[in-house]
Amino acid sequence: MSRPLAAARLLTFAAAVALAACAGGPVQDPWRGVDMPVADAAQMVASIRAAAGDGEGELAVQPLRDPRVEDLRQQAGRLEAAGDYQASAEALDRALEIVDADPALLQERAELAVLLGDFAAADALAQRAYALGAQVGPLCRRHWATLEQLRLLAADAEGAASAREQVAGCRVAGPERY
Repeated sequence: MSRPLAAARLLTFAAAVALAACAGGPVQDPWRGVDMPVADAAQMVASIRAAAGDGEGELAVQPLRDPRVEDLRQQAGRLEAAGDYQASAEALDRALEIVDADPALLQERAELAVLLGDFAAADALAQRAYALGAQVGPLCRRHWATLEQLRLLAADAEGAASAREQVAGCRVAGPERY
């Protein structure tokens, strides 16, 4: 990923986190039966995305994208940045109707599920994304960071520690280029 594109994505993400923090109102935590502030969900997603790192110098699989799916992903990103998580999730759901086995798309949808407070769906989506993915690189770290955050939320310290170990195992050096 080029540095300008990475910077643009980081700015978009920062705007989304800022908007989410201002959104107010709680989301229901179904695992503990209590309300959780939206800002906490945004912090979880920020932590998940930060776990990916920049991927520089490591193996990262980047599939070719269907232009229709890419348009929907970009639309979802704009909607998320505007704080409209439900519409963003719907855009990603339409993209998943086109290509249902895209690990990056599934991971993005898992992160939106966290923002929407649907933690069971986030768990299932992240696990499916990992199973279908290359199981290395920044995307792999996002899968496991999602599961770590969800285990922490569920007060499953052992599960969170196990997921954290898996995050570290996703880093694989890229091939030597001569």
